[in-house]
Amino acid sequence: MSTVGVTTWWLEQRSLADLVPAHIPDSVSAIRITRAEVPSPEFSRFLYTAVGGDVTWTDRLGWDHARWRAFLERPGVETWVAYDRGTPAGFIELDGSGDGADGNGDGDAGAGAVDGAVEISYFGLLPAFRGRRVGAHLLSYGTARAWDLATRWDGRTATGRVWVHTCSKDGPHALANYRRRGFRLHATTTAEEPSTAPPGPWPGAY
Repeated sequence: MSTVGVTTWWLEQRSLADLVPAHIPDSVSAIRITRAEVPSPEFSRFLYTAVGGDVTWTDRLGWDHARWRAFLERPGVETWVAYDRGTPAGFIELDGSGDGADGNGDGDAGAGAVDGAVEISYFGLLPAFRGRRVGAHLLSYGTARAWDLATRWDGRTATGRVWVHTCSKDGPHALANYRRRGFRLHATTTAEEPSTAPPGPWPGAY
């Protein structure tokens, strides 16, 4: 199997003061962002495949219904969805559960329970909604929700750090978008990974 070099960038904010809110143009002001409070494996999988189908999100494609539900029901996990006139446009998923990056045990496993770290585990837009500054609005709003996450969970440690990683397989503007919102680069890694075609939002879509 052929491989490809993948660069991963790790970014963080250490204070709410680091967040640079996005300017919201009139064309985006009608976008509604709402938390999906009822854990729904079906809905979350739809968002994951609809947003990540063309940027090679594959880590969760093998998750069964029980694994999706177990992840979504962990205290400190939140999904915030942007809607354009009632249609889902994108989502940002926050993981403040302390169990590490999407429960796989990588990243900063356990940090959320110890020092209030919150990971932006997934963030993105459906293709039709990109290039309209919806992403800047959603990332700004979602990062603010990471900083006040403790107010929605009893016994939760106040957020002390918000972190995220993106890689060269993601959309071409992902890294710049995070930096514009005040995230600072703190580590870069490079690894060879199997060369995989984008899976598309459903089998046969491409």
